[in-house]
Amino acid sequence: MRRGAPIVLASASPRRQELLEKAGLVFEVVVSPAEEIHDTTMDPEALCEWNAALKAEAVAAQRADAVVIGSDTLVFLDGEPLGKPADFGEARSMLRRLAGRMHRVCTGVCVIFPGGGRTVFHDTSEVTFLPLNDSEIDAYHALVNPLDKAGAYGIQEHQERIIAHISGSFENVMGLPVDKVVAALQAESDCEAGGIG
Repeated sequence: MRRGAPIVLASASPRRQELLEKAGLVFEVVVSPAEEIHDTTMDPEALCEWNAALKAEAVAAQRADAVVIGSDTLVFLDGEPLGKPADFGEARSMLRRLAGRMHRVCTGVCVIFPGGGRTVFHDTSEVTFLPLNDSEIDAYHALVNPLDKAGAYGIQEHQERIIAHISGSFENVMGLPVDKVVAALQAESDCEAGGIG
C-alpha cells in the first residue's frame, strides 16, 4: 500500500463505519453509485464478491489516489439471497422464514489499491434464529428498523430477542469481516515496504 494513501470506504453503512473505526483506521466515506446485481444463479460467495467489486470499482474510478474498500453482505436461506425488505410486511415475512432455522451470512470484500492492484475475498458466518411468533417479530421491529438491513435484522441490536447461536465472525454478520480487511491492508503495506527496502 502506498505510504500515506487515504483509505476510502465505498459504503454509507454506519455499521461498517463503526467496525473500521473500532479497528483504529482513519478513512473517508464515498458512497458508491454502483447498482448491485441480484443473480440467483450465482453462488452466494461469488455474488457477494462481484457486488463488492462493482462498488469498489465505481469509487476507485473517482479516487485513484486512495485505497478503496467495497463490501456487500447478503443473508442466504436455503441458497436463496434475502436482501433488504421493501416494507415492514416483507420484513415480517423474512423473519418468519428465518425463525427457528439456521441461515448463512456472506460478506464479499474488494480492496483496490492505488495503481490498480486489488484483493477480493469473502467471509461466511452461520446464524441460528430462535423460534419467533408474529408478536415477537413485531416487538423486535419496534426496536430495530429492518428496512436498511439484509434479512430484515441487525445482529448488533437486541440480538437476544432473535438469535440463538452464531458460528463464525460476529463482525461479518454486522457487515464487514474487519479482521480480514485489516490483514489485507497490512499484507499490501508489508509487500510495499519490502519492495522499497
